[in-house]
Amino acid sequence: MKGDLADLRVLIAGGGTGGHIIPALAVARELVARHAAEVMFVGTARGMEVRLVPEAGFSLRLIDVGPLKNVSLLTRLRTLADLPRSIFACRRLIREFKPSVVFGVGGYASGPAMAAALSLKVPSMAFEPNAIPGLANRLVGKRVQAAAVNFPAAARWFRNCEVTGIPVRPEFFALQPPPDTAPHLLVFGGSQGARIFNVNLPRVIAALLDAVPGLTVLHQCGARHVDQTNAAYVENGTDPKRWADRIEIRPFLDDMPQCFARAHLVMARSGASTVAELAAAGKPALLVPFAAAADDHQKRNAEVMVQAGAAAMLTEAEVPGKLLDALTGLLTAPERLAAMSAAARTQAHPDAAARIADRLAALAANG
Repeated sequence: MKGDLADLRVLIAGGGTGGHIIPALAVARELVARHAAEVMFVGTARGMEVRLVPEAGFSLRLIDVGPLKNVSLLTRLRTLADLPRSIFACRRLIREFKPSVVFGVGGYASGPAMAAALSLKVPSMAFEPNAIPGLANRLVGKRVQAAAVNFPAAARWFRNCEVTGIPVRPEFFALQPPPDTAPHLLVFGGSQGARIFNVNLPRVIAALLDAVPGLTVLHQCGARHVDQTNAAYVENGTDPKRWADRIEIRPFLDDMPQCFARAHLVMARSGASTVAELAAAGKPALLVPFAAAADDHQKRNAEVMVQAGAAAMLTEAEVPGKLLDALTGLLTAPERLAAMSAAARTQAHPDAAARIADRLAALAANG
């Protein structure tokens, strides 16, 4: 689908976390490649868009708006006081940029920008990566002209909704099953690491290595937690320096697709982007949802994968008592891992970015 509109301009609103901005950048690239679109982002100074959007070569405008969910009353009041000014700033930006369509991807800036687009009658489309929408998308979901979601469960919050999936790097879809060798466990908790993994995995690692012959572990712990995590392993009798052939600890992972390629099992949080990457790569997972996530959306994401047969789940409260048995049960059951891998791929959407870009172009063309 090429060139539905002679002068396609798309304003992409939102950001904050990588789960919002990375899929948005994938869509932006497709808009340029498939429709020669001019793309501008609007975000806030506190989000990852400040670094990632300019690095990707797109222009970024900033507005001042903060969070409303899971914050103190004072912060909520400040955000509410800032909302009229942020909506006015977005109205001014829309009049200046004259977008053909506004694409809200969730995050702090999404709400004011979508509200401004609706008030100016600019075609708008929402994107929701989680099984339950965030506050901004719940507020505008029935008023936007179209929506794209990752999980069918989220569709009921929107009008004219399509299940497109989340844009994921092509490298994940190209991964082959790991070699039929001793099991390899990949553990990661996002770019900052996850304290629950850093504390609890060292406590059970000795018993796990005994229970699963030849097991190797790659544990991403976060740049700020390397020393504490190493100390926890040492305290539990598995000094990573002495066990270097079986345990590797890294502050962050540069090449995530390559790390996925080696893994027979992944233990991770259940943010939308992580779940989408697991599906694209066909990786069985033990998911531990972040309990403080807004609207408990990580648990909802994990539940969808569990229902599909692609993952097992432990809540944070269950981890201390059940982690060893859960990991041992999975890592010693290759047939179950193979079935989970096949189930994971049924949840993947390899053409998500292209489908969303084409839908935005069609929405703009139809006015």
